[in-house]
Amino acid sequence: MSKTNCPIAKKCGGCQYLNMNYSDQLDKKQKQMRLLFDKYCHIEKIIGMDNPYNYRNKIHRVFHHKKGSEIIAGIYEEGTHNVLPAKECFIEDVRAAAIITDLCKLFSSFKMKAYNEDTGYGLIRHVMIRTGRVTGEIMVVIVTSSPVFPSKNNFAKALMKLHPEITTIVHNINDKKTNMVIGKRNISLYGKGYIEDILCGKKFRISPQSFYQINSLQTEKLYGKAIEYAGLKGDEVVFDAYCGIGTIGIVASDYAGEVIGVELNEDAVKDAVNNAKINNVKNISFYANDAGRFITNFAANNNPNDENSKKINVVFMDPPRNGSSEEFINAVHKLMPEKVIYISCGPDTLARDLKLLCKGDRYKVKKICPVDMFPFTNKCEVVALLEK
Repeated sequence: MSKTNCPIAKKCGGCQYLNMNYSDQLDKKQKQMRLLFDKYCHIEKIIGMDNPYNYRNKIHRVFHHKKGSEIIAGIYEEGTHNVLPAKECFIEDVRAAAIITDLCKLFSSFKMKAYNEDTGYGLIRHVMIRTGRVTGEIMVVIVTSSPVFPSKNNFAKALMKLHPEITTIVHNINDKKTNMVIGKRNISLYGKGYIEDILCGKKFRISPQSFYQINSLQTEKLYGKAIEYAGLKGDEVVFDAYCGIGTIGIVASDYAGEVIGVELNEDAVKDAVNNAKINNVKNISFYANDAGRFITNFAANNNPNDENSKKINVVFMDPPRNGSSEEFINAVHKLMPEKVIYISCGPDTLARDLKLLCKGDRYKVKKICPVDMFPFTNKCEVVALLEK
């Protein structure tokens, strides 16, 4: 199963395996994971998708002027600021394409200028669309280079008339010369300024800045495998490092005695607290802190040999692509929980971190399972179980 007629595939760089049958993609990723991790344990069969198309719930577009005032939407050519026209994408939610097409027409009719990354001139920097797989909710985020958005209310009304399925429209202001897509200021032009979705039976609020896995269907399989590996019996204290908006911790809360979540991004922590309230989860607490610093202080104040000290039984860690910090791993060694569940979006950095975690025979890798979160790309997520 493969589609090969993407007109910008070679220049985009996003789908490295677009011309490859999906079963061959899974075989290739399975072999790559074996090369990295076979020395630790048997690698379980990669978890793929029944339908690997249109899985992305977050869509991002940039804009430029083609002729006169005509604005077209696209994505940057790999390694450049050249905009490649992109009307649709085989891995993106299909509902976004029609919205993007009409946004281009509205930007032109409202005489708005597309932002130029090189000159810094223009108003419309980006559009991001986020969709809820289960709820069907749609959020359109229009990112501008200035707080001044002429006729923004009329613009929102015109967009809603064309697409009443949109749940909320947000004006985001990014007036910094930066590669970051989203700025810090949000103004709701229509709706609540966020959407909600259901993941593993739990409801989550997703705001423009929230980190939320882009493949919701596979995330449920990923988290299911992580919970399976943890083998929680209902009385454990679980530490959720790099917790984001609280997804894995809130899912794990049904099976644990207590969950402690830590995340550096303060906006994500606010979302996590709200998500716990939405789901009426009472046995979880969230802290805005660096995960390494927090767990180091926790280890210093809690002696694992002292019966009166709080013991962490299981650590879930889901760090960014560059992996965990050595400080965090050293703190794990001081805490010595019975199990560490490492969820990785960067298998190379997982291989590096497993070597550190297993140093001195403190931990042994018991199980590893790859999950194909990103079909048609060369990326793969991995869940690893380490035991004391």
